[in-house]
Amino acid sequence: QARVVESGGGLVQPGGSLRLSCICSGSIFSIYAMRWYRQAPGRQRELVAFIIRDGPSDTADSVKGRFIVSGDTAKDRVYLQMNDLKPEGTAKYFCGIDFNPLGEGWGQGIQVTVSS
Repeated sequence: QARVVESGGGLVQPGGSLRLSCICSGSIFSIYAMRWYRQAPGRQRELVAFIIRDGPSDTADSVKGRFIVSGDTAKDRVYLQMNDLKPEGTAKYFCGIDFNPLGEGWGQGIQVTVSS
């Protein structure tokens, strides 16, 4: 069974940066896409960024120009570089995996807190 692990979260001051990592292991299928979501208390889960194997990547309008998604789906890993973080970026960030031909995997999530 696939295992998805996020790392790199923590506490950062407004304007600061963090880099999240997501590594998937143990899957018998190849990865089609890797996505970053976040969920703040009392709010719905929001898609922040995605990267598709041999395809495009993109970030949500709310973070465009500040967050950069990168990775190597062939090596089962994706990163989210978060710059100029704002207090509204405080949330639990999750990595979601879409496998080819089917199935999905999720990490446990990692907390990012933006506060002075």
